[in-house]
Amino acid sequence: MKIFVYNYREFDEAVYFQRFSKEYGVELGICYDDPCMENASLAEGYEYISIITTKMDAQLIKRFHELGVKMISTRTIGYDHVDLEAAQKFGIKVSNVTYSPECVADYTVMLMLMAIRKMKRIMQREEINDFSLPGIQGHEMHNFTVGVIGTGKIGQAVIRDLSGFGCQIYAYDLFPSQKVKAYAEYAELDTIFETCDMITLHMPLGDDNYHMINADAIAKMKQGVVLINTARGGLIDTKALLDGLESEKIGAAAMDVIEDEFGMYYYDRKSDIISKRELYILRGFPNVIVTPHMAFYTDQAVSDMVRHSIESCCLNEAGKENPWEIA
Repeated sequence: MKIFVYNYREFDEAVYFQRFSKEYGVELGICYDDPCMENASLAEGYEYISIITTKMDAQLIKRFHELGVKMISTRTIGYDHVDLEAAQKFGIKVSNVTYSPECVADYTVMLMLMAIRKMKRIMQREEINDFSLPGIQGHEMHNFTVGVIGTGKIGQAVIRDLSGFGCQIYAYDLFPSQKVKAYAEYAELDTIFETCDMITLHMPLGDDNYHMINADAIAKMKQGVVLINTARGGLIDTKALLDGLESEKIGAAAMDVIEDEFGMYYYDRKSDIISKRELYILRGFPNVIVTPHMAFYTDQAVSDMVRHSIESCCLNEAGKENPWEIA
């Protein structure tokens, strides 16, 4: 079988694509760029395409349908960048991938510690030989009550790791997990907003939870609350976040994702004018850490992403049950 790979990266993915394509007997076509209307024709003759976090709108999906593509595999856990309704309309299946939850869990805990120890300002001062103490006194994790919203695999790993710090943990999920109950107490969202000193998000983005952290939610939170987001940018209303930071209702924020980041990350944009005014404002706060959607980025995760994308396509071709199929 044949798979056409967009966003093919020589520096990290290539070794895994070559290894797993041989293992599964797959012929690869490759393109280093995002899929778009101009290069969609490259996939002609391929029934499967593999992408990353490229916006796949109805027009582009229709074009791939016309070219004979019958499945889109995104090498990501999240799939909010793919218009699932359009995919269903044109009879194109969509699948995602899974990878070890430890990569995002590790990164989340790192951001938590950096936020409460004011590491951004410490590192900025160190670069200019400012070794003074005022303004950089931090806090200790065991004194925090932490709310974890979303207890899938990543949320569970974060909760397990947090339990070692001795902090009190509350959790929220529509589908509670027995494993979580060994470390955390499930609670309603309002209880988490009103009780927790730190709140961390670990859920996919959908219409039902878009901007779940909005002005009303922030108003319910404790003074000086710390917000962590390594899930999806659209879970937080950026304007409400900025207002909360300016009023000091929010004591610190650390985010690996922002709203409307598609097409920006994973490219060298240092000489470009980027139309992301809110990003520039966020980065200007001394108590805000913004990283470019890197929580997933480990050797293990990249290997898993490539393998599962190829395996997902192979399972579909063989007519077998596909654990990654989402539409």
